[in-house]
Amino acid sequence: MKSLKELFRIGNGPSSSHTMGPRKAAEIFFDQHKDAASFAVTLYGSLAATGKGHMTDVAILSVLRPHAPTEILWQPKVFLPLHPNGMNFKALDQSGKELGNWTVFSVGGGALADESGKPVGVEEGEGEEIYEMSTMTELLTWCEEKGKSYWEYVQDCEESDIWDYLEEVWLTMKAAVKRGLEEEGSLPGPLNLRKKAVSYYVRASGYTQTLRSRGLVFSYALAVSEENASGGKIVTAPTCGSCGVVPAVLYHLQTSREFSNTRILRALATAGLIGNIVKHNASISGAEVGCQGEVGVACAMAAGAANQLFGGSPAQIEYAAEMALEHHLGMTCDPVCGLVQIPCIERNAFAAARALDANIFSTFSDGTHRVSFDKVVEVMKQTGRDLPSLYKETGEGGLARDYRQM
Repeated sequence: MKSLKELFRIGNGPSSSHTMGPRKAAEIFFDQHKDAASFAVTLYGSLAATGKGHMTDVAILSVLRPHAPTEILWQPKVFLPLHPNGMNFKALDQSGKELGNWTVFSVGGGALADESGKPVGVEEGEGEEIYEMSTMTELLTWCEEKGKSYWEYVQDCEESDIWDYLEEVWLTMKAAVKRGLEEEGSLPGPLNLRKKAVSYYVRASGYTQTLRSRGLVFSYALAVSEENASGGKIVTAPTCGSCGVVPAVLYHLQTSREFSNTRILRALATAGLIGNIVKHNASISGAEVGCQGEVGVACAMAAGAANQLFGGSPAQIEYAAEMALEHHLGMTCDPVCGLVQIPCIERNAFAAARALDANIFSTFSDGTHRVSFDKVVEVMKQTGRDLPSLYKETGEGGLARDYRQM
């Protein structure tokens, strides 16, 4: 598995695969063809189907158009072999002669891969496999044999600057929560969806302790997700579309339970390790496996992190993560109008609450259970393959279908 730096990416929303990835691809292609007189970019499959709602064209044009005329071509019915999020870039001279041609894929979480599946656009040292173990079963055995926790395996495998990076991640997450709790008005796009984080935060104070706690968690998840939908600065955890879950849970636990920054960063490391396992063995791309790979994985990450904060054993942490992912199996990715708004924002809030429930359920147990986290990851991957494409970020099925007639 690769570094957690490649899972937790700091950037602007609304989509890691549809905006962060394509913007990065455009930057790479432009650097290689700065003398081009014009550019042509063809978007395929999911990128074309929901690209306008996800601002894919805006992301690409913001890089290329200031330098040369750029045409965007949309091919939503054409799916290239490697991944549903395919792009082809062409650089042309004054006569229209082709100077360069590059096909690349946005494979989830802001990462890019070429036609052979090899990562592209990584810095020196990035993209390397630094984790020898890549399954939860291996890690659980290691923890029990060594008397250590998951975050200590992260510490053993990563460079020493990982804690500085995770601190930057945490500061970015907290800033997104705080900004989101101040913002009012409507989200960009044709839905004219009003922001809810502020009202949920204010109303939460009027309830008893239990309901107040739940209302605050909702408000924090809404705050980050609404920031993402507005193109604000967030952290992929593991994606932009699911970026509100982990921050909501950790922010709530730190503010209500006064956990130290050190313990929060260790919980983040464990959350990242859980997300990395899924990314390595299955997928975190909604276009590839549906929303189970985004919100479902985010819920598993948050549940495991929360359980660690409350002193859970390695087995209990694994159980919390397994439970959280298991009960998102089969979740479709069906963004209305291609926007990361309905049902995405509410899903982040519900997943944050479900992560805390998974933590509590696991805490009442001794961590013993029948279905392993690795088995659920395997099932999630197969379920994603079995889902028809219209339920995987194409904007054609589920809630997105015939929305205007609802």
